[in-house]
Amino acid sequence: MKDNNIDRPTEAAQPFQAIFANEELFERIVEFFPYPVQVFSVDGTAVRINRAALEMIGIRSVEAHVGKYNVFQDPLVRELGIMDQVKQVLTGKTVYMTDLDFSYQNMIKYFNVVDRDIKTLHVDITCFPLLKPDHTVSCFVAIFFIKKAYRGREEIQRGKEYIEKHWREKYDARKVAEAANLSAHHFAKLFKKHVGITPYDYYIDIKIRKIQERLRDPNLTIAEAFAACGVDYHGHFARVFKKRTGLTPSQYREAERGFLTKIE
Repeated sequence: MKDNNIDRPTEAAQPFQAIFANEELFERIVEFFPYPVQVFSVDGTAVRINRAALEMIGIRSVEAHVGKYNVFQDPLVRELGIMDQVKQVLTGKTVYMTDLDFSYQNMIKYFNVVDRDIKTLHVDITCFPLLKPDHTVSCFVAIFFIKKAYRGREEIQRGKEYIEKHWREKYDARKVAEAANLSAHHFAKLFKKHVGITPYDYYIDIKIRKIQERLRDPNLTIAEAFAACGVDYHGHFARVFKKRTGLTPSQYREAERGFLTKIE
């Protein structure tokens, strides 16, 4: 494990600071950020989490976490020996913590997370402050980069790897289950139990993230961004995109452009 503290904002911190004063835009960017994000008050209490935190970390609900979890009282943070690094964010520093291994069973033991077939989460965390106009710390953000989830059930991992490799293709439940050496029914049931969502929803989540990445490319039209992800913009997937993100593809692109303009 290594940490690296600097006084200047990171590339990750700058866009969040740029739109921090616009509460509506800030909440929208946090919610649909592709990595787990948590926002904490200066006393360490969670005040906001995003969808990726619920899905990827396994937090059961916003209500179960926000206002209840406090990072400065987290026994896992203490066990990993990173409490002092985390607290440095209150001095205005950006803190990097890399190659952290969180025992998922301990997360289940201490916190209200979904009981999944995960042994360890291998994670990098970046913490940075969001500043008031007088440059005092208003709150701080933690972004979690989950590099690897070590699982106990190889069938689930094989299925996930197949989906992650074939995300451009049309979803085929039979082929996904065959990759896991299980029947489609058994695999779907097992996957939902241990991952918390269905295999198809897992596929859709990947697809949406990839489309979002392409929409951020100004050299692509919206139709080209969808085509690069193996779907037709004029088909039903545009409706799926809006249902999952709360924005139409064009609205998402405009929001991203406004976001980037504020950074500049």
